[in-house]
Amino acid sequence: MTIEITTRSRVTEEQEPVAAPETRSAGHLIVAQLEREGVERVYGVPGESYLDVLDGLHDSSIETVITRHEGGAAFMALAEGRLTGRAGVAMVTRGPGAANAFIAVHTAWQDATPMVLFVGLIPVSDRGREAFQEFDLTGWFGSTAKHVTTLDDASSAARVVTEAMRIARSGRPGPVVIGLPEDVIRLSAEGATTLEPTAAAGAEAGSSAVEELVARLTRSERPVVVVGGEGWSAETGRTLIDWATRHGVPVLADFRAYDAVPHDGAYVGALGYGRADNAAALFDDADLIVFIGTARTDVLSDGYRLGHDAATVVVLPGEPTGHSGRLDQLIASDAANFVARLPQLGVTFDDARLQRARDAHLRFSTPSTGSVAAEGYVDLTEVMAALREELSSDAVITYGAGNHAIWPARYLPHQAPATLVAPRNGAMGMGIPAAVAASLALPGREVVSIAGDGCFMMNGQEIATAVGYDAPFVAIVVDNGVFATIREHQEAHYPGRPSGTHLTNPDFAALARSYGAHGETVSRTADFRDAYRRARASGLPAVLHLSQDPAVRAPSTAV
Repeated sequence: MTIEITTRSRVTEEQEPVAAPETRSAGHLIVAQLEREGVERVYGVPGESYLDVLDGLHDSSIETVITRHEGGAAFMALAEGRLTGRAGVAMVTRGPGAANAFIAVHTAWQDATPMVLFVGLIPVSDRGREAFQEFDLTGWFGSTAKHVTTLDDASSAARVVTEAMRIARSGRPGPVVIGLPEDVIRLSAEGATTLEPTAAAGAEAGSSAVEELVARLTRSERPVVVVGGEGWSAETGRTLIDWATRHGVPVLADFRAYDAVPHDGAYVGALGYGRADNAAALFDDADLIVFIGTARTDVLSDGYRLGHDAATVVVLPGEPTGHSGRLDQLIASDAANFVARLPQLGVTFDDARLQRARDAHLRFSTPSTGSVAAEGYVDLTEVMAALREELSSDAVITYGAGNHAIWPARYLPHQAPATLVAPRNGAMGMGIPAAVAASLALPGREVVSIAGDGCFMMNGQEIATAVGYDAPFVAIVVDNGVFATIREHQEAHYPGRPSGTHLTNPDFAALARSYGAHGETVSRTADFRDAYRRARASGLPAVLHLSQDPAVRAPSTAV
């Protein structure tokens, strides 16, 4: 929480009169418009710069979820956007509060996830005077948000909100940042009313574009489809997999977009960090690549090295931001509209090729069992094998960044969308806030967060938020005492010279219990399953503290 100590009121009655009781202030109008937009909750850390909005939330149907850090609040809003398709909403104060929320804005931009961040600002009359916590909103966020605006006219409050919600969802989704000067939001918005929410404009492929794609598919011999991005429904994912299976077209997923389609039929694995060599080879050998909801970006192409020479079709509702290499056809459509128009082809591709790819994926993604971890350590591959049997088919899995994420990405299958929240930009600290948001936004769903020790400590304080708002989930904290990803790079490039990667950790189970959560330490692989069942049955937010051999960096490469 940002604590602001001042010796005078920032806005006195003589400077800017508060709206009379019978009128509505701009701050209250913002809340009313959010209600009309269907917003169910906002996440935030309170600040004096947006007190009038907080006052409007007092009597609102919107739940105000107060978090322990602005980064946690913004990550929760991002997670809600990822899981629901609606823009998640966060509210923070100026200066330090905005700085803390910046990580989630960057994540939402690179991940193409809809969210709206409200930032309280200094009074208009104080601008340009290096006032307390003054900063340049556009200067900070202009390069990493989809849209940045400041409310300088009280009567425009509803319009600014509804436009922000539309922009966040339309085209390539992304974050919108709205600045709220503390004096402006206190002004009367007399005569201004809420507005009908503006629907996000959908994009649909034309007949000629589909016909051109069919011609390309007919001429190809080794096509693949790569799925990713937002906006996938169960119907869209199933339709695509069934179509691809009938016609012998392998389907790959972009990095951390694994839940776009069900993991059966023609699904043959994911690209990016932790991918199987077979998946990378299939992608690189293709003579036609059809990207749906994503593009050929850095991570999925192994640093711009794979798949650049193939004929390429990109299906996106907006510009293919971040696309690299060849682009033969751009189809302006969202995934749902495009997949619904996929025709039945008069050709079936090499079924043996698809079957080989499918078999290789199953070998790679099935955890081996029977291994024995060193004394006092837990084997994470065996843990994944247990989770595959324990988790419900619609369980939500969250994690942040680090080597710990390789295990769930490889071994935990997905059969429906909105079952994975993980940062495609590699932001640490996202997993725990995402689990809180998942529990609140999807009540009754099983939620599991796989956290590294470094990742957990960046926003683990949000366990307190989970306890306070009755948001149960199970966090599995993998403790190996190092920043393992960086240590792995050091071992490869600077052998024998570890530097800056050691961690001193608390007793994570005791820490959880101190918050009022369920906490257990698991030091033997055989004890994990029962511990997980107890954690789930507790009905509380829960932490299972697993000790991992510091020498283990990733699952075995043997398949």
